[in-house]
Amino acid sequence: MHIHILGIAGTFMGGLAALAREAGHTVTGCDMAVYPPMSEQLRALGIDFMEGFGADQLALRPDVFVVGNVVSRARLADGAPKFPLMEAILDAGAPYASGPQWLAEHVLHGRHVLAVAGTHGKTTTTAMLAWVLECAGLSPGFLVGGVPLDFGVSARLGAQAAGQPRPLFVIEADEYDTAFFDKRSKFVHYRPRTAVLNNLEFDHADIFDDLPAIERQFHHLLRTVPATGRVVVNGLEESLARVLHAGVWSEVRSFGSAVSDFTAHGDASDFEVRQGGRPLGRVRWALSGVHNQLNALAAIAAADHVGVPPAVACEALARFQNVRRRMEVRGRVALPGGEVTVYDDFAHHPTAIRTTVDGLRRQLDTAGRQGERILAIFEPRSNTMKLGTMKSQLPWALEQADLAFCHSGGLDWDAAAALAPLGARAQVANSVEALLHQVLPTVRPGDHLLCMSNGSFGGVHAQLLDLIQKA
Repeated sequence: MHIHILGIAGTFMGGLAALAREAGHTVTGCDMAVYPPMSEQLRALGIDFMEGFGADQLALRPDVFVVGNVVSRARLADGAPKFPLMEAILDAGAPYASGPQWLAEHVLHGRHVLAVAGTHGKTTTTAMLAWVLECAGLSPGFLVGGVPLDFGVSARLGAQAAGQPRPLFVIEADEYDTAFFDKRSKFVHYRPRTAVLNNLEFDHADIFDDLPAIERQFHHLLRTVPATGRVVVNGLEESLARVLHAGVWSEVRSFGSAVSDFTAHGDASDFEVRQGGRPLGRVRWALSGVHNQLNALAAIAAADHVGVPPAVACEALARFQNVRRRMEVRGRVALPGGEVTVYDDFAHHPTAIRTTVDGLRRQLDTAGRQGERILAIFEPRSNTMKLGTMKSQLPWALEQADLAFCHSGGLDWDAAAALAPLGARAQVANSVEALLHQVLPTVRPGDHLLCMSNGSFGGVHAQLLDLIQKA
């Protein structure tokens, strides 16, 4: 089968491309902008992709066009279609399907799907769970919304392990809509036997009116889990309690709260895992933040459902290397008096920004490095943040940062006004170049430059390292 993927540079669609290629299909695709790590993965797999959505691609005549949710029926100011290829597909009556639909029919069918859902931590928890299963010898397939350092690729098919009734497949289960012609959340296509509900708060203001609308989609996911399945739920989240109260037909295992089935005791970087007060194992790792501790508990509880002893899961997590762009150290520059470290992190929602900054602050404090500063360098790039829905939460999100620098290019709201409660600690620039001019004079030995964006951020990480080195 030849599939042509519209929106191939997205983390989900790029992973789908990798799976299709591994399964023996011919894969091509197109997108507007392709940047690392997905561009590197596609090239390594030998997958050809084109810039833009030109109607001439119809001549490729694939067996099916697989349409990502970046595609719409929108028109430009001059009335021309924004995605002429999609218009050509519709006019020609050519076959097309959404990414989740194609995945469900051609990859997930017949497998034991372990789906990881939640507003935050999906990518990291999915990678943790896949790694735990791998270390247990279960050879899972997976699709992660990033590139796990332990695997080097965002997706693979996996194999059926001895003693398992079905091949295992771990998937990041996104609540964002499926396609312009299917407004259900992606995860309703996956039919999991193990469903992880990591957390739930308001996000995706471009498609959801309010939190109850998202809770409804999460409940739709629960309706697809069989009675022999398991729902793993964060016991600290009131929103998830409401989702369960609406009805659940499967075994439920909770984590996180004092009365949960799976609990953690100790610091986030060194903690004991217990079930019903009984010690199960210990996790000692380099990751920071309570959020990662909770991600670990979720992965342990999900792996337990397919027979992985928690002690084995804890041992595997101690060797977990994380995911690219999750507190990834992009480089260090040695200066007289100390190093400057530059990080790349995917955080873009205010809660994710806060947990990322707080996690780094706790890590420094635990190491006795309280005098070292955190410079938060970020861009509100997600659709929700561009709408300004959560701009009032930014000062709260940045409380633990010593200085904050915001790239405000493309925003329709006043970032400086939103950050005013931070006073002189916050600066705003409308271009990456202007941002660099603001950051560089403030840098001093021992600083931690935490760059946060769900995009490429104009290559700000490499530019910072280069300019600091030359200063």
